[in-house]
Amino acid sequence: MNKKKLLSLGGALLLGTYFLFAQKQPVDYVNPLMGTDSKISLSNGNTYPAIALPWGMNFWMPQTGKMGDGWAYTYASDKIRGFKQTHQPSPWINDYGQFSIMPMTGRLRIDQEQRACWFSHKAEKATPYYYSVYLSEYNLTTEIAPTERCAYFRFTFPETKDAYIVIDAFDRGSYVKVIPEENKIVGYTTRNSGGVPRNFKNYFVIEFDKPFTFNKVWADYHTVEKHLELQSNHVGAAIGFSTKKGEQVHAKVASSFISPEQAELNLKEIGKKTFEQTKEAGRKAWNDVLGRIKIEDNDENRMRTFYSCLYRSVLFPRMFYEVNAQGETVHYSPYNGEVRPGYMFTDTGFWDTFRSQFPLTNILHPTMQGQYMQALLDAQEQCGWLPSWSFPSETGGMVGNHSISLLTDAWVKGIRTFDPEKALKAYAHEAMNKGPWGGANGRVRWKDYYQLGYIPYPESMGSTAQTLEYCYDDFCAYQLAKMTGNKFYEEVFARQIYNYKNVYDPSVGFMRGRKLDGSWADFDAFEWGGPYCEGNAWHYNWSVFHDVQGLIDLTGGDERFVAKIDSVFALPGIVKYGTYGTKIHEMLEMELAKMGQYAQGNQPIQHMIYLYSYAGQPWKTQYWIRQVMDRLYNSSENGYPGDEDQGGMSSWYVLSALGIYSVCPGTDEYVLGSPKFRKATITMEDGKKFVIEAKGNSKDNVYIQNATLNGKRHTRNYIHYSDIVNGGVLELQMGNQPEKTRGTAKEDRPFSLSK
Repeated sequence: MNKKKLLSLGGALLLGTYFLFAQKQPVDYVNPLMGTDSKISLSNGNTYPAIALPWGMNFWMPQTGKMGDGWAYTYASDKIRGFKQTHQPSPWINDYGQFSIMPMTGRLRIDQEQRACWFSHKAEKATPYYYSVYLSEYNLTTEIAPTERCAYFRFTFPETKDAYIVIDAFDRGSYVKVIPEENKIVGYTTRNSGGVPRNFKNYFVIEFDKPFTFNKVWADYHTVEKHLELQSNHVGAAIGFSTKKGEQVHAKVASSFISPEQAELNLKEIGKKTFEQTKEAGRKAWNDVLGRIKIEDNDENRMRTFYSCLYRSVLFPRMFYEVNAQGETVHYSPYNGEVRPGYMFTDTGFWDTFRSQFPLTNILHPTMQGQYMQALLDAQEQCGWLPSWSFPSETGGMVGNHSISLLTDAWVKGIRTFDPEKALKAYAHEAMNKGPWGGANGRVRWKDYYQLGYIPYPESMGSTAQTLEYCYDDFCAYQLAKMTGNKFYEEVFARQIYNYKNVYDPSVGFMRGRKLDGSWADFDAFEWGGPYCEGNAWHYNWSVFHDVQGLIDLTGGDERFVAKIDSVFALPGIVKYGTYGTKIHEMLEMELAKMGQYAQGNQPIQHMIYLYSYAGQPWKTQYWIRQVMDRLYNSSENGYPGDEDQGGMSSWYVLSALGIYSVCPGTDEYVLGSPKFRKATITMEDGKKFVIEAKGNSKDNVYIQNATLNGKRHTRNYIHYSDIVNGGVLELQMGNQPEKTRGTAKEDRPFSLSK
């Protein structure tokens, strides 16, 4: 073939590729199955296909696991037991307010084991706004199109006199009523994983478009005669039809945490729409949200990974509010059981999400973030404590008092929908008391923290992690007080913002467990647990988000600090079980990553790579960020390096792929990394656009050679929030060799308390 023909063919292929991408919209790249090939011993995301709208009150999923199993959908499973309404943020804490719907043909099967049906991923289609699967043993297809509080089901049956649909309201207290004359089933489920008010119920209503030829209620998998209404530990309903070949039966489903009447009202989200109209409305909603970031790239796999992560970044926190008959926004309080005015959000753990998800939300969705900030203070009024891990009520899970990080980060970025004095008072209560729930509800041994300047070990497991995170949180409170002119709280919290120094032992060069008498606890940098939480000394040494320069000084200067970070990657992936006594999944995930002691699969170390830019070597940030994105993320069922964690892991990727990251929420800076794409355009709520253009970007060209911001030379290793939201252009010239003269001056370094 001659050169002219080769050039012509190459041009045609490029044009064809461009045309193919041009036809796709952002939601078309999303794979909701990303990360679903997980189990207790190894997490590739611990996700499930959430068929939902952004931040939807209800999600839907195909249920492969048994009732009550946190791993409710796993990619390796080959049977579906039902299609479940779910509110599960993580398999580790399970679910609440769930019930399921399961169609079948032939003999009526109520028991979850007997009704389970074979399926294949080849006959499964999952998008955020639509799910479809063929159930081979029943020769029928189930389709789902969600709204925020409803779902539209479409069942396509074969010709049969024995077509059934089983409603399972789950155990631990449920109610169901069949109303044949209205083709309707109503009920409620109380199934939860603890901590909810005594009056907690999820009320549901299901309306069918075909009269029933069979209807029963059942308890404990046995049908009950002469009754169409039943309340017991575990109840449900079964209805039946005669169907023609290919006949479609539709069901509109809505639920409410407020009342049965509100559930009926919520059905208006579907109203008179057809299934296809509901599906298309969901598609549009997703494209509106995902389209806020436009990626230009010629690799579909990279596009799929990015938009699949962006999809996960806007599932949580969950909107936990409804609209009443008067058009008012109201919510059932998961804290005190009252129906209250205003917005409420839930199902997120701030230890997982303060680092990445909320700094991303502040850029893309400041209105929603403003609603949430006020809701945090409303939650505090309702239960007496700021949330740390809500599900739907407060669980107190993990470490730290990170509500203050969210509140301060919002305020510093101009999202000022709440009373800062109330926020500071609420935080002071949090910081000077211990609540009744988990380790992050108030403060463990808070008096020791103020008197000694650290949390002692072994009096508190995870003590060093607690000290470091309390110290950062106190910095956030100090920041908020300083910005709002509150001298009292500024002085109160200024005293603790350097407490990280009290757990740094220069003799070993690490943050270390410290005893009540001031002496150091036994130490092994590779040992997990003890004074650390889900990590070891190599992971927690970097948790000084607000004063990296201070940490550099403790370490002995720039060169020693950089060498320390280098060591994380150079060391073997040694794991010592420590106080865990066995291998937990985070340990295995670090080993499988083959990046030494770097553990992207969990939160404590995820910001570390960006710290090179605080020590005069930003090119190492650029190299390692691209390594992590290239090696540890993809859009498949094995796509995450660990637990996805309510958008936390995904938001890290989204920000990093854009080339920015918020190392210290509570300041207005985003540290520069290395963009994954040649061009990204972020559209703000007000229509302004911020363009990140990485010229010459490629798999090898990961290093920033020079940069301009709005046409002016930019040497700093960060940009401000205002640079982004006011619109503009960040232009980067990329190359395959480090540019060691750019971004090396002291004034190019991001924020630190110490100078």
